[in-house]
Amino acid sequence: MNGIGAPGAFPSDQVTRVVIVDDQAMVRAGFAALLAAQSDIDVVGEAPDGVAGVELCRRAHPDVVLMDVRMPRLNGLEAAQQLLDPPPGVTHQPKVLMLTTFDVDDYVYEALRLGASGFLLKDAPPADLIAAVRVVAEGEALLAPSVTRRLIAEFAKQRSGHAPRKGRTSGPEVRLNALTERETEVLELVARGRSNTEIAEFLVLAEQTVKTHVSRIFAKLGLRDRAQAVIFAYESGLVAPGDHDQ
Repeated sequence: MNGIGAPGAFPSDQVTRVVIVDDQAMVRAGFAALLAAQSDIDVVGEAPDGVAGVELCRRAHPDVVLMDVRMPRLNGLEAAQQLLDPPPGVTHQPKVLMLTTFDVDDYVYEALRLGASGFLLKDAPPADLIAAVRVVAEGEALLAPSVTRRLIAEFAKQRSGHAPRKGRTSGPEVRLNALTERETEVLELVARGRSNTEIAEFLVLAEQTVKTHVSRIFAKLGLRDRAQAVIFAYESGLVAPGDHDQ
């Protein structure tokens, strides 16, 4: 995994504010010490459960929240939903990165649907944690190809046995028509877990051009990041579970 933004001297307005929400004190302390040592990351608070985490985020306005999945009082999924879909009058919406012990977690799929920016294993190497915070802060999703395949498998499992939806004028299939042919190509590759660099190589385009296409896709479809783009691509039928990578 490659981080976005190298450590170094950053102006104060470019420092990423982070909140850590986990019921294990040792995990919070370890993550906080590691992240606080980075010149471009500021750990502005810690919380032991979802309730305290939401309250803290409302006060501290972090850019990124590291959210454990399983916690007492309020689990990470419910807490993430409160942060990503705030009540009227609350305008702050941080990026949420889910923390999990397992690489396949029942909560992760729903968290991504709600707008979480991805997930990270708690035993990931320190460099991966630092890079993950930077990637998510830049507006990207932490969704490697291997994770994408698991997400697709979970999507297929959840949708199996459900009849296709009809008569929906604002459904994913209709919204897909708003994209140009090139944007549709780019979305399909995003859904397959390709990075901007890989998409640029595959389509023989400049990487900046791909970034522009991705930004327009997100704007047209009302998507937050690549995680939601993957789900949209499968819900719209652009890519089907079981399809092979190109």
